[in-house]
Amino acid sequence: MFRNTYQSGFLSVFYSIGYKPLNIWCTQVMNGHIKRITDPDIRSLTLEIVGNNVSTTYISCPTCPYDSLGIRLPFLVLVVKNLKRYFSFEVEVLDDKNFRRRFRSSNFQSCTRVRPFNCTMPLRLDDGWNQVQVNLCDFTRRAYGTGYVEATRVQIHANCRLRRVYFCERLYGDEELPADFKVFVLNAQRMTPNDVGAV
Repeated sequence: MFRNTYQSGFLSVFYSIGYKPLNIWCTQVMNGHIKRITDPDIRSLTLEIVGNNVSTTYISCPTCPYDSLGIRLPFLVLVVKNLKRYFSFEVEVLDDKNFRRRFRSSNFQSCTRVRPFNCTMPLRLDDGWNQVQVNLCDFTRRAYGTGYVEATRVQIHANCRLRRVYFCERLYGDEELPADFKVFVLNAQRMTPNDVGAV
């Protein structure tokens, strides 16, 4: 999808305010819903993904399961609201041994488990809005001893409110981020970054 696109700085794959925010995403809903709502904390549109079962309600990009994102930028960032329910997301990467590896992070996982083609990790979310940062280069090297080539797929499961999903070449300080990449929580402290659990 993005393999032939110039990749530098930020590459956004989801923005809740945009026109047709799920244009390059497919949705799966069972006993839940995926809809745009106005979040009262930020007074802005967000995508709410809610389901009774985390594994059966999600959004996935790209839409075709055989396509690849082809994103070489090494950091994945999600701007997500903690709904105090089970939540998970996963990212699939291609490594320099030409294997596809999947990293899944969830707030109900207590320890890291590395299997040949997938790695599950714990995720700690603060109350309210969070910025979840994933270092794909570091994870690939530490879990499998291989080099990160590109991200091929992203899947975000229930239960959360989602503002933005983007890739970047490095982690940026709050003062370096463009205004529309930040979340301004009314009458609250500034949003702090959360790192996914160590491998």
